[in-house]
Formats: sequence, structure tokens, C-alpha cells
Amino acid sequence: MNSSKKSSRRDFLRSASAALGWGVWAATAPGQAFAQNPPTRPPAVKPVVGSQLYAWGQYDERAGKNLNAHLDEVLAAIRDCGYEYAEGWLDAAQPENNARFAEQLRAKGLKPVSLYTGGRLHEQGAAEATVQRLLAAAGVCQKAGFQVLNCNPDPIGREKTDAELAVQAAALTRLGTGLNQLGLRLGVHNHTPEMKNHAREFHFNFDHTEPAIVGFCFDVHWVDRGGIAPLTALAEYGNRVVSWHLRQSRNGIWWEDLDTGDIDYSVV
Repeated sequence: MNSSKKSSRRDFLRSASAALGWGVWAATAPGQAFAQNPPTRPPAVKPVVGSQLYAWGQYDERAGKNLNAHLDEVLAAIRDCGYEYAEGWLDAAQPENNARFAEQLRAKGLKPVSLYTGGRLHEQGAAEATVQRLLAAAGVCQKAGFQVLNCNPDPIGREKTDAELAVQAAALTRLGTGLNQLGLRLGVHNHTPEMKNHAREFHFNFDHTEPAIVGFCFDVHWVDRGGIAPLTALAEYGNRVVSWHLRQSRNGIWWEDLDTGDIDYSVV
């Protein structure tokens, strides 16, 4: 790789990580104070840039390997790439495993920052059980040093009804409130199902919740792919962003490098 390409990569990561600083700051703000006095602009903080384990798992699957069988090796590689943390999956069934994951991160010189989860939140009974299960696990995560829980409510193979979305929004509010009380932040993530019918579910999740309680895990490419331009999403929900997921494609095909492509990250 020539020096000019290296320089441009460094410049891009620096600019992207500056945006990530907003998400990390919002996650570390005390929940109670944040809810009562939501600021209009976050203070400058040291940017934190990480890597999702999901992509590393795809590499392993392609090679016929199991990610968990050599997780320490993967974490070391993430550290050697210059990242500061790795985002894994919340273990709600065995919460103590989240503390073990934090220990694995620290052992490799990484930080516990965020975890990713799903959750059945659109059914009245199941939603409450899901919220309680996630909050119980989040208590362990908070003690282990994690700051953000990114949650993508479970899709159900069809559009959710207005009644189901109302149950889901109420569940997200209870989850976000509980996380705030623990000192964590909730970031709602999306894939394709939430973007159907003019992003009906995507908008409903935010239009029926409060920014200080229900944050936004801004996966720029999935939002753009769903028909909402990144800058439009920022204008509407930028005050909710607690974390970012950044990826790139070229002509609609996922791209392994985060450089030029279908998404113009220089304007984001």
C-alpha cells in the first residue's frame, strides 16, 4: 500500500472516529442527569473506534472455523488493527458470560464499550419478560464496564400492526429507562424489515419514545439501503445517536474496505 493511500485511510478513520465520539459520550453520561437536562451539543471527547465481531464471524464461517473457538486470537487481531474495542453479543441467558467477555477484552488491551442484542418486544407478555431479562443482564454488563446496549427488536416476517408497534415502543421506553438508571444507554438498531412501507417501524420507534431514553444505533448503510439518506436521518434523529455502525458497498455489493463507495461518509 502506498503512503498516500495509508494517509487517506488514517484521515478517514480520524474523521469517522470523531463522529463516534458523540455516541460514546452519550453512552457515558449519567442516565438521570441526561434525562432531566438533555444537552443540545455534546462536549468534545476522545473518540473510540471498535470492530463488530459479526464480520469476523463471517470470515471464520467462510474458512470453516468457529469464532468462539479462537476468540482470543480474533481480539488480538482487532487490537493489532488499531481498534479500541470489539462489539459482541449480549448473553442474556447467562449474564456472567458478559463479564467474562469484558475480561477477555481487557486481557487483549481492548475496552468493554457496547454489546448487541435482539428481543421480542412487540407482544405484551413477552415484551415485559424480554425487558426484565435484558435489564438483569445489563446489570452485570454495567459492573463489567460496558456503556451501550444496541438492540434490534425481533422481526416477525411481516409488518407489525400499530398495536404491536405501540407495545414495542412502550417496551423500548421501559428498557431505555432501566438502562439509564444503570448508567447505560440504549441504541435502537435496524435492518431491512423496519424500513418497509416508508420506514414505518423505524420512524414509529422514535416518534413514540423520548430521545433521552431511547437512543439510536445509527447503522448508516442499512438506513440508506432502506431509503433514508444518511443526512436526512441525522437531521431527524441525530440527537439520539449513541453509537454508529459503519460499512460500505459498491454498486450495492458489500465492500470489505471502509473507503469510497455508495455511501459518501465525508458528508456524514
